Amino acid sequence: MKLTLRIWRQTGPADKGKMVPYSLDDVSPDMSFLEMLDVLNERLILEGEEPIAFDHDCREGICGMCSLVINGQPHGPEKATTTCQLHMRKFSDGETIDIEPWRAKPFPVVKDLVVDRSAFDRIIEAGGYISAPTGSAPDAHAVPVPKPDADEAFVAAECIGCGACVAASPNGSGMLFTAAKVTHLGLLPQGQPERYSRVVEMVDAHDELGFGGCTNTGECTVACPKGIPLDTIGRLNRDYLKATAGGANK
Repeated sequence: MKLTLRIWRQTGPADKGKMVPYSLDDVSPDMSFLEMLDVLNERLILEGEEPIAFDHDCREGICGMCSLVINGQPHGPEKATTTCQLHMRKFSDGETIDIEPWRAKPFPVVKDLVVDRSAFDRIIEAGGYISAPTGSAPDAHAVPVPKPDADEAFVAAECIGCGACVAASPNGSGMLFTAAKVTHLGLLPQGQPERYSRVVEMVDAHDELGFGGCTNTGECTVACPKGIPLDTIGRLNRDYLKATAGGANK
């Protein structure tokens, strides 16, 4: 395959960026998208040019680091797939591919395709944990949990914090991420003591960090590589209303 890659290049956070075109020949359809970028970087290094900075870690669709907007779609055209699991066979010979970083105020560009997503860490620090000491880990069956609750908690816990929801949202909202973290703890017995204080503190942190409000367009769940459902946000909203209207104490 022969491809034209238009890639966002930006030297640093305070510098202006621009799309720079590159031609790449002999791309195997069996390469992953990140492997294709590795090949391009090897060529750039051999030619004495600055390689393209991009985030990656596990390359197994687990860590959420591979945050790229490909042809206007977070993680690219394949549904429920991270960038590292996207293969070049999804593209056509001779195609032009635009590659950009996440675009959101709380995710400033560090360099090229790398963005600072530590705002998500601040949301977790605000309440995405269980503070009650439990000692050593209990047996899995020691605390009975209704299966529907366990299933919903597991779905929410699949969130890898990649930020695709933010990149896809027309308002730069991180509400799907926040809702997933609130939900998977709020459905389990261990998360009940802080359930309502947690949701208020995490939503407040979300807003203070500059994320936009949820627009209910559903773009976030479409872009989510783990398919976190939109009704997760509905569950967060119910808990938030109970917490702020005093219903949690009734």
